[in-house]
Amino acid sequence: MAVKHVGVALLGLGVVGGGTYRILKSKREMIRQNDNVDIEVVAVLDRNEARIKELGIDGGIVAKDIDEIVNNPDIQIVAEFFGGVEPARTFLLKALYAGKSIVTANKEMFSKCWQELEKAAEQGGGGLYFEASCVGGVPVIRTLTDSMQANTITSLKGIVNGTTNYILSRMSDEGVDYDTCLKEAQRLGYAEANPSADVDGFDAMYKNSILSSLAYRRRIPIENISREGIADVNVKDIAYGKELGYTLKLLAISKLKDGKLEARVHPAFLPNSHPLSSVKGSFNALFISGDNVDDVMLYGRGAGALPTGSAIVSDIVFCAGKDTHRRFPFENEQVQTDIEKDFSSVYYVRFDVKEEDGTLGKVAGVLNKNKVGVKTVLQKSADTLIIITNEVKESVMRKALCEAEQLSGVERVAALIRVEE
Repeated sequence: MAVKHVGVALLGLGVVGGGTYRILKSKREMIRQNDNVDIEVVAVLDRNEARIKELGIDGGIVAKDIDEIVNNPDIQIVAEFFGGVEPARTFLLKALYAGKSIVTANKEMFSKCWQELEKAAEQGGGGLYFEASCVGGVPVIRTLTDSMQANTITSLKGIVNGTTNYILSRMSDEGVDYDTCLKEAQRLGYAEANPSADVDGFDAMYKNSILSSLAYRRRIPIENISREGIADVNVKDIAYGKELGYTLKLLAISKLKDGKLEARVHPAFLPNSHPLSSVKGSFNALFISGDNVDDVMLYGRGAGALPTGSAIVSDIVFCAGKDTHRRFPFENEQVQTDIEKDFSSVYYVRFDVKEEDGTLGKVAGVLNKNKVGVKTVLQKSADTLIIITNEVKESVMRKALCEAEQLSGVERVAALIRVEE
């Protein structure tokens, strides 16, 4: 069978774009032999002449603008590496309407613009490929779309942001405070100068939207995902959690319960026995539960030039072998997904209390009155009381804590962290 030749354009030659170029160049012959496709980088779009020279790219394939790429009949696939919504959205829509397929790692743009990208792909006949948008080089997208067909997925739990996992791992392993760990993450290049996208949970929220939409076959917009970051995490609570047998992670969580979905991003304690508890440093992992397969965990590098470039190249090769492309019909349907905002959880609560008799009994009384069961009590000192509850609705928990803060022996609720068991 004749080898199929496929022309590719790369939009942006930053860390991941450059890594992708290097992989495509070094693995071209191997891919040709293994997959019967000859993938050639026909054009690149980047104004950084020094970067183009550094990568050894022939100046003859450097496009002057997106229209040159869109109008080039030798290009079948456009891979985008800009990040952010614009100009990525506009450029990719142009490519799709021109009949080209797109490959992207841009989780923010994709999670916000999926519906219009899908419509453009359907009209132009091309495909959408976005494996690298979630968990870097780990094949989570294709697992959800091509390996779980025999299952109703009941839950996803993921460590999907390497920056926050690095920070929380250091806080746990070395007892270092949040600000110090953040500065070290910035020095090492794990965190940006403005770290908000990572530490405030936006990055994990974008990924949760994409992964949950695929898992449950219905659109989960980012607006429907509850989000909390890690900036308020105190190293003391991580240490107390360790005493109780827990590890703290920033989790992207979604669950299907009684026909309703819940989707959230927040710090959560996991039992040390849970596989996600052992995921350290900048590594990522996704824990999938299905009604037939039970539990599956995917683990690996969640970012970086070559791991993410690996996922991009995988999508390019996968796309190159397709004559027709998968559609995601839930994108075109105005389906109102019922998202449960008042979800249930187990809670870790740390109270700052006054040194007076009977405070524990008063707190227990308020919790009992609100039907909040207490599983564990840890009195660390005369002024620190820690309680682990049984599973309870979020609204009930917050009401009970508001009442508890009015007690004479309670200074404040110093920490409230959900527990995933």
